[in-house]
Amino acid sequence: MHPPVPVRSSAYLRWLNTALCLSLVLSFVAPAARAQQSSGAASDTRSELVWLARIQQAALRQNYAGHFVYQQGASMQSSRIAHLVEGANVFEKLEVLDGQPQEVIRKNDQVYCYIPGARTLLIERRPNPDQFPSLLRRPAAEVAEFYEIKLGGSERVAGVDCQMLTLKPKDDFRYGYRLWADRNTGLLLKAQTLDTQGNVIEQIAFTQIRIGGNIDRKLLRSSVASTEGWRIEKADLGRADAGLAQWQVKNVPPGFARTHEIVRSVGGRQQVGQIVYSDGLAAISVFIEPMANVPAGQREGSTVQGAVSVAMRKLGEHWLTVVGEVPMLSVRRVIGSMEQVAPTPVPAGAGTAPTASKPPGVSR
Repeated sequence: MHPPVPVRSSAYLRWLNTALCLSLVLSFVAPAARAQQSSGAASDTRSELVWLARIQQAALRQNYAGHFVYQQGASMQSSRIAHLVEGANVFEKLEVLDGQPQEVIRKNDQVYCYIPGARTLLIERRPNPDQFPSLLRRPAAEVAEFYEIKLGGSERVAGVDCQMLTLKPKDDFRYGYRLWADRNTGLLLKAQTLDTQGNVIEQIAFTQIRIGGNIDRKLLRSSVASTEGWRIEKADLGRADAGLAQWQVKNVPPGFARTHEIVRSVGGRQQVGQIVYSDGLAAISVFIEPMANVPAGQREGSTVQGAVSVAMRKLGEHWLTVVGEVPMLSVRRVIGSMEQVAPTPVPAGAGTAPTASKPPGVSR
């Protein structure tokens, strides 16, 4: 949860495409009736996992349009979203309504982030979009290994009857969550991030929502008439980078796995590598760039804003920035155990042709 500029924070990081908007760090089964009572713990667990799966599927398959509000401390920001599914095609527009204008438009795996104030268009291919109100990056059963999941009661959000769920972390390396999902469709309508004491450190919730039916295509179009003269930055999360494979975290927090990596331009600077780790809910991004890219006087250190922890340090001839929607304990563990290892030698005569010579998306 996190508004695109300038505040940085958690489920919104996913909602507004973590990597796209983190440039500013560097310059969120069947139709449900009531959850049935069960006499066994195993049955309870199944119903809770079913709800997590329903939340994920609803975000992918439902048509919806509405307004939501993000809150972190005294800061609040309102946005508007429209999501349309037509057969195998998905279209979405997210528009920030407060402060500097910004839009994120998705057409299947192509994501376009318009920032008129900076005259910048960020274009990114994301094969597996995971923005709010999507939730899981991994199967629900894997997420349950590190969170204790409990069903709560029924509460209303934006006039809709919702099922409440609580996800309590089983260790100190991640935050807890409270979720409210539409009982009829499973769509996630409200989420709170909780610190280790159970206090709400940020939350995001729809204030108006329409689920199902037709979505007016006008709601999905960019309001930007022309990007002539704008800076265009492109990235492709579908491609791995051989150079980033040399970077490893020796002491990854339990449950977090490396999910993807990419080299991108960030804030106009080139060759900034990004490696992402996730436990299925929370994510930690490691940004790596040559010291030549870093402004003079940049200091090592760490800070916490809302649910997002940030740490920075110099390692050899590189500058590392670790950003995570996790407690500082996890971020410090990652940045403190980063290392660059020598690439594995390729045997003479191995392979036929470098994969880079093959056009992207073309199979052999």
